[in-house]
Amino acid sequence: MERELSLEFVRVTEAAALASGRLMGRGDKEAADQAAVDAMRSVFDTVNIDGTVVIGEGEMDEAPMLYIGERVGGGTEPCVDIAVDPLEGTNLVAKGLPNALAVVAIANRGCFLHAPDMYMDKIAVGPKARGCIDLDASIAENLGRVAEALKKDVRDVTAIVLDRERHQHIIEDTRKAGARVKLISDGDVSAAIAAALENTGVDILFGIGGAPEGVIAAAAIKILGGEMQARLAPEDEDDLERIRVMGIEDAGKLFQLEDLVSGNDIFFAATGITDGDMLKGVRYRGKTAETHSLIMRGITGTIRNIYATHTLDKKPRFIADPPANRRP
Repeated sequence: MERELSLEFVRVTEAAALASGRLMGRGDKEAADQAAVDAMRSVFDTVNIDGTVVIGEGEMDEAPMLYIGERVGGGTEPCVDIAVDPLEGTNLVAKGLPNALAVVAIANRGCFLHAPDMYMDKIAVGPKARGCIDLDASIAENLGRVAEALKKDVRDVTAIVLDRERHQHIIEDTRKAGARVKLISDGDVSAAIAAALENTGVDILFGIGGAPEGVIAAAAIKILGGEMQARLAPEDEDDLERIRVMGIEDAGKLFQLEDLVSGNDIFFAATGITDGDMLKGVRYRGKTAETHSLIMRGITGTIRNIYATHTLDKKPRFIADPPANRRP
């Protein structure tokens, strides 16, 4: 993929952020998500790619837009697979909490694991701790290895974990090992990326979150040079059948990073919707708005922060004034 596409992919995430950010703190996560989906889908049509959504809003009968298998883009090449999360952290936007993002990852055909919509157990770190983690090892063992790699005392290592009942043993074991815990209410894509970036105050991600979100995070972690391991966590027979339908023969397979995202011709783009550890949220200033985005390219390893000012009356209405925000 040509490097010129990087700015086009940022336009896609900026549109989703601008549309959904209007609904921050309004308590309506469905409206915020729909605004992001509508905006992202519309801008994708202006990008010169032949794209297929492989991770999106759900199956075709569950989602009217950005469903799995949908073709997007306004060109005939390059032929790419697309993983999207138009609003990663719907509850975060609805409640005005930090770390909501609009996210896309793009790779050549066949490079993304077609992850079923279910849970996935994950562990992730940044480049300095690559080669030190093992999803099947104990929490204490992983923390010790990461501390050694980072040349830190274990008590200075910070693990980021979704605040869920299913993670109580992880939280307790991390504290027993002497490490610090940062609990988050939602948004494990941003959490995984924070673990792979320096200067975020986070060193390792533990826990079970969405499998599609795991693949999206893996794209960013691969570009950053970090490491991630994962295993699907089916809850019932329906999940096991979903795994079979997606073509995954071994439901208990331990996925390495290369299994989740293969090759290096990858783009990852994210725009902040609410303020977070990595990105600032959207700022509305009357007739303008400001966004902060991240764009990464796998082939070169280049990471760019893009700060943009948008003139809202020159934007399409679905971006500048989404339906749920309009006055009657």
